[in-house]
Amino acid sequence: MQVKLLHDLVEEMAGLNTGRIVDILFGKKDVNEFLIAKKMELTINQVRNILYKLSADGLVSFIRKKDKRKGWYIYYWTLKTEKCLVKLEQALIKKIENLNGVLGSRETRRFYVCKPCGIEVGEEKALEHGFSCEECAEVYELSDNSGPIRDTKAKVTRTEKELELIRGELETIREKDRKKRVRSDKKSEKEDAAKKVILKAARATARKNVAIVKAKAEGKKKKEIVKKKVVKKKVVKKKVVKKKVVKKKVVKKKVVKKKVVKKKVVKKKTSFASRLKKKLSRKK
Repeated sequence: MQVKLLHDLVEEMAGLNTGRIVDILFGKKDVNEFLIAKKMELTINQVRNILYKLSADGLVSFIRKKDKRKGWYIYYWTLKTEKCLVKLEQALIKKIENLNGVLGSRETRRFYVCKPCGIEVGEEKALEHGFSCEECAEVYELSDNSGPIRDTKAKVTRTEKELELIRGELETIREKDRKKRVRSDKKSEKEDAAKKVILKAARATARKNVAIVKAKAEGKKKKEIVKKKVVKKKVVKKKVVKKKVVKKKVVKKKVVKKKVVKKKVVKKKTSFASRLKKKLSRKK
């Protein structure tokens, strides 16, 4: 039923005898356009025209790959089932609305028919032409609406069943997509958790390595400090020796004092009177 409805939808959108493409693409992925043309017994350009019309409404998607041997690009097509069903759902809803409009019109209005011509007109148009057919001038007869009402109701019921079927298919596809998303989310969560564990372990290892390097560096610094202290002690001893050298400067000061004695000798030679006095004092 689903394939048949999609078949009708494609023919409605792309033209007659195009629905066969659904049979080729349904349930498959990345189908070679040359294979499609071969199965439909059409040229590659005719097939591409059909597929481009469907692609404009987002009902099919494609990828292209370059043929290594021939050098040109080949297109691979995939039918987007969900989008096709959504489009079909919208078309069926519109069809039900139109049928309900026709049913309401049949139930509330009167119609007239020209039996020789088989033409049916509304009451307004029949009144305009004096209830006579404009083609053959035959008098219109009142149409029995019971048959059209019954047929229209049957069409509405059938279309509603098709709509329910399409909605059920859509729900199934969406449920499958939801499950796929849940599985992919769980998978990605597991991968993320595994990555976090690996990163944690890597960071812990890096911290340990940094700590080891720091410890080694600190050990080297301590050894260098100890060596520096030993060198300082030796330098202190050398400074003590320099203090002994400073004592030589004090000896120079003593030499200066000896020069002062010359002044006293000069004074004794010049005072002759004082010497006479001293001699006289000694005789007494």
